[in-house]
Amino acid sequence: MTCVTLYRPVGTAELKLIEDSGWIEFPPRLPEQPIFYPVTNQDYAAQIARDWNAVHNDDRRGYVTRFDVSAAFLSAYDKKVVGGREHEEYWIPAEDLSLFNAAIEGQIEVVETFVGDDAATQKTRETNA
Repeated sequence: MTCVTLYRPVGTAELKLIEDSGWIEFPPRLPEQPIFYPVTNQDYAAQIARDWNAVHNDDRRGYVTRFDVSAAFLSAYDKKVVGGREHEEYWIPAEDLSLFNAAIEGQIEVVETFVGDDAATQKTRETNA
């Protein structure tokens, strides 16, 4: 099966829910979150994790997750550019998140961690098995 590698910046609370799933799915969206936004490149995910999560979350931590999704599943969704051309993401309606999770191949892994206001980065290479 052909897959596409995607990334998602998350905070500690969302990361804990991913861990609780056995590293295989993203948690349901909150009522005020009608869209799930996986992004297409690690640099963009790191920018969000560093500049938003590590600054605005109570624990001052942001994480970049990486995962593979079935290309056939993603073909039903358009990529959106939401700033510069490197700011590319998919907009998955919240009601489709369970289908999205079912299209994930393998596990979700943490590939970068950002801590504190200066968001000093710690790259992680291990998997979450």
